[in-house]
Amino acid sequence: MGTFELLMQGFQTVLTLQNIGAAAMGAILGLIVGAMPGIGSLAGVALLLPLTYKFNPTTAIIMLGALYYSNMYGGSFSAILLNIPGDSPAVCTTLDGYPMAKNKKRPGQALFTADMASFIGGTIGIIILTFTGPALANLGLKFGPSEMTAILLIAMTSISWLVGENPTKGVVITMLGILLASMGMDTLSGLPRYDFGNIYLLGGIPFTPYIIGAVGFAQVIKLTNEKNVTNNDAISDKLTIRGSLLTPHDFRRLLPPAVRSGLLGTFVGVLPGAGATTGAFMGYAVQKSFKSEEPLGTGAIEGIAAAEAANNAAAAGAFAPLLALGIPGSGTGAVLLGGLMMWGLNPGPLLFSKSPDFAWGLIASLYLSNILTLIVALCVIPFLIRILTVPVTYMIPIITVVCVVGSYSTSNSLYGVVIMFLSGVVGYLLDKGGYPTAPMMLSFVLAPLLESNMRKAFIISGGSLDIFFTRPITCVLMIIMFGIILTPIVKGFLKKNK
Repeated sequence: MGTFELLMQGFQTVLTLQNIGAAAMGAILGLIVGAMPGIGSLAGVALLLPLTYKFNPTTAIIMLGALYYSNMYGGSFSAILLNIPGDSPAVCTTLDGYPMAKNKKRPGQALFTADMASFIGGTIGIIILTFTGPALANLGLKFGPSEMTAILLIAMTSISWLVGENPTKGVVITMLGILLASMGMDTLSGLPRYDFGNIYLLGGIPFTPYIIGAVGFAQVIKLTNEKNVTNNDAISDKLTIRGSLLTPHDFRRLLPPAVRSGLLGTFVGVLPGAGATTGAFMGYAVQKSFKSEEPLGTGAIEGIAAAEAANNAAAAGAFAPLLALGIPGSGTGAVLLGGLMMWGLNPGPLLFSKSPDFAWGLIASLYLSNILTLIVALCVIPFLIRILTVPVTYMIPIITVVCVVGSYSTSNSLYGVVIMFLSGVVGYLLDKGGYPTAPMMLSFVLAPLLESNMRKAFIISGGSLDIFFTRPITCVLMIIMFGIILTPIVKGFLKKNK
């Protein structure tokens, strides 16, 4: 039986009242969870897993899959409106989403762009998963520690020129992010590093409080120091869906980066350990090399579209190794895998032959969840925009409470709150000094992955660098990395001679 016929059987499984209700519930809960800083898809899926015990396996996984998928949508809400990423994949969305909402007074269009790009990227990811899922999973297995090291090196070398016109400041701030990420216990040897005798620092700097502080609380400090702050009265006449619609020109700007990032994000999502965060960053970094109507980081539609399409496509791509090989690509995937095993299902090559109703029902449910989430996300835009009409004197304590609650909920201690306050002060001082904080945050995300994969690669090769140049995929990726490093140097040399 062909793939299309199997997919139609999957839709027959999904399109029952119970399964549609489960998908709708997962979509709504995912949007809520994604929009709340500090929770994220991992905690959301883990917390809601007990709710599915009474469901049959197909209905349960449909609900959890919809929750995970719609979480990618919800993360953009707080990122665009409050400059606080709902979860780590939304970090790149803040770079253009908040400036577009705040400075250009187009919050409805920013949210609409994020929702449409998420839908386009997610649809691309689901279609690719449908027809090439097992093949993609096998391709992902070819990416070992050396290949992942090369990919992450490409990402790291792109960070310095990602935001800001001063490469020196970009390099300095990137190195600061790497140093902060290296604090805590060594993941391979188990030895403490840069703990300064503090027992709390043995666990390192927690990601969510750090990001919430560097972006969200730094914004609070900035607002309290601004003089004569005015409210966004200019958006009061745009509190409708019609007032938030994109123009045909805006949609033409959105489409190319969304399609590009959809393809790239799906591939990144298949790779072991990469996840939606890496997908969002790679999509944004690739867009940097293409022409945008406005510079990225100033409220460009292309930047929002690239980041949101990539993280949704990566979320879809992550299902390929999970279903076809039984290998989770992220912490959320591991929770989903545990749920499958709890219901007596064993993901792997035999899943599609032994439990076709379940496997194809889950894939079909992603199509349904994507549509339902888009509808709900677009309908709530007028209510979300009202956040920006709240006077700044009220917004400051509201954002502060959100930052404190989000930081505390991830660490269950005041340690997370302290980290949030400190990173907020550092983020504010860096911003005031003209240092872009985005490279610091992104290097903080990527550095642990880079270190882990690089050290594993050296263990495999016995400490030899040959592993990065004798394996075909790794060699090609390393050539690309050197090309990225040398390109600005060569351009500067040629410009100087000219």
